Amino acid sequence: MNDLIKAKELLKGDCTCVLCKGESVVTSDERGVLPLVKWIDEGKSFVGYSVADKVVGKAAALLYVTLGVKTVYAPVISKGAAKVLEKYCIEYWYDTLADAIINRKGDGFCPMETAVKEIDTPEEALVAIKNKLKEM
Repeated sequence: MNDLIKAKELLKGDCTCVLCKGESVVTSDERGVLPLVKWIDEGKSFVGYSVADKVVGKAAALLYVTLGVKTVYAPVISKGAAKVLEKYCIEYWYDTLADAIINRKGDGFCPMETAVKEIDTPEEALVAIKNKLKEM
């Protein structure tokens, strides 16, 4: 089974994020970018993995660049995320392309999306994301 297909199938369960490469499968049920930041802090590399994630905004896309993934699928992806993934030659698929990711209350933009709005490099994004997580 194709890695991306496997990741998409597993995403239908309780997972918020699934990474697959061959027999290796990594999942998280944490929301937002938190699992991605943790994996980066732990020094994990997911070079060549395919990802299925519930929502991918620009912040998540920049973190996926750092993690080295090769393909990304999300039911909802932002235009900012799409631009990042294209820039770094990461293949991606989605069901809905959104102008931006909305926060959980539904009354504004996602704080992570806002934190990286003017940022274009994964290194700067990681710093901005960590700072925003500390504020929350």
